[in-house]
Amino acid sequence: MASTVTEHEHFNETVITQGFRSKAINISLDEQWRILIFSLVIIDIMMTLGAFLLAYLVRFEMNVALFNLWVTPSFQFYLRLMLVLVPTWLTIFTVKGLYSKENLLGGTKEYSTLFNSITTGMILVIAFGFLVPDFYLARAWLLMAWFFSFILLFLGRFLVRRIVYFLRVRGYFISPAVIVGANDEGLMIAEQLLQWKTSGFNVLGFVDKKVKPGTIVYRNLKCLGNMEQLDDVLQEYQVEELILAASAISSRDKMVDIFKQYGFDKGINVRFSSGLYEIVTTGLTVNQFAYVPLVGVNPVRLTGVDLFIKSLMDISLTIPGVIVLSPILLIIAILVKMDSNGPVFHRRRVVGVNGREFDALKFRTMRIDGDEILEQYPELKEELNKNHKLKDDPRITQIGGFLRKYSLDELPQLFNVLKGDMTLVGPRMITQAEMDKYQKWDLNLLTVRPGITGLWQVSGRSNISYEERVRLDMYYIRNWTIWLDIQLLVQTIPAVIKGKGAY
Repeated sequence: MASTVTEHEHFNETVITQGFRSKAINISLDEQWRILIFSLVIIDIMMTLGAFLLAYLVRFEMNVALFNLWVTPSFQFYLRLMLVLVPTWLTIFTVKGLYSKENLLGGTKEYSTLFNSITTGMILVIAFGFLVPDFYLARAWLLMAWFFSFILLFLGRFLVRRIVYFLRVRGYFISPAVIVGANDEGLMIAEQLLQWKTSGFNVLGFVDKKVKPGTIVYRNLKCLGNMEQLDDVLQEYQVEELILAASAISSRDKMVDIFKQYGFDKGINVRFSSGLYEIVTTGLTVNQFAYVPLVGVNPVRLTGVDLFIKSLMDISLTIPGVIVLSPILLIIAILVKMDSNGPVFHRRRVVGVNGREFDALKFRTMRIDGDEILEQYPELKEELNKNHKLKDDPRITQIGGFLRKYSLDELPQLFNVLKGDMTLVGPRMITQAEMDKYQKWDLNLLTVRPGITGLWQVSGRSNISYEERVRLDMYYIRNWTIWLDIQLLVQTIPAVIKGKGAY
């Protein structure tokens, strides 16, 4: 993100071709995954052992005043304990699915599972100490071992993921995929998979009964055959991922037939779309009415514990942030007032949850006669209408350019967070007029609060196209976890300091 690598690097317009994929032909996909999992095991062992040793060093060798220094450490005891805990950790990781192909390289779920697994291990150690009275263990060591374990294991797996993403660009860890259904839903699925080079899918084409084989359906993707030719297509192209666009299947019986035929094939993964793919990204709930299971759509993306955790993070970080930044806010307000005539704050009318509009606060960075100035530059006015941004904006004040470069003009939005209209991390706030830019995805924006920072902020800011901003927002909404929020908050700092792409 920004100049750092993100979980969600964009794919260029070139589709991975058969020739591109052939670069990895000397190593089968199964062998690649076995090498990856073996590497993860080795790295997990090294990082876990390193975390335990680091906890011992901090607790017993650094003479930190917080700890009871009268405790006599026994390195032999802790070494034996480490040698027992490392295989215990690996066992827990295995049970939790951290070495399962399905749980790797997929967003932040892997990191969440990692955190839960480490916490489970520590609870087992605490329980053992409770049941065995003679088992004495420094509580500070245990707490630091838990903390360092997560940090080091997270970094280890993060590095491995970056290497895999690098290799995917070169044709490794790529699964040949075919989409059944060339209707709107099938095209949307293809669009999303082609836009992310880290997806691991090499979309080869479509299978559709209504399209003549050989016809170009989307970009350079062709219809490879009809439904009766599906078996031949799968064999000819050695397909490993069969994606069914639910709305394109003529009947439920046909979908069941496809699953019966290929769902138990160890060489093919059959995946069903929801039928509402990308149109509605809120959670789906299944309830029974008169013993009939019916699917309901949540009006908001985050509910229950997820909403509580995100709100807790917003409050716990924003209140101290406002207190610490108060002197800076005061200085900026004075500079804005001294620099040009007009109010200190600019109120931008934007759209929030459920379509409710509110005023997002920003320090004023433009002259109050900006509209008259823009009339003198018709080409810039046209660019503004197209992108809702201007790189060389003649309306910007002297202090305004500096504030925008380092995103200091957005600091008053912390008060919007406290009010509940915004969140620290979320999709980019937009006006009602910009909703049309989101086309079929506009409903999703109404399910979450806009954020001060987000994927768009750390992935190039204003340098990326508006279409890419839309995709980033949709990715965030679909894949939100508290770990993704933490990651984006951390990556916002270097992105803002470098000041690239902001205007």
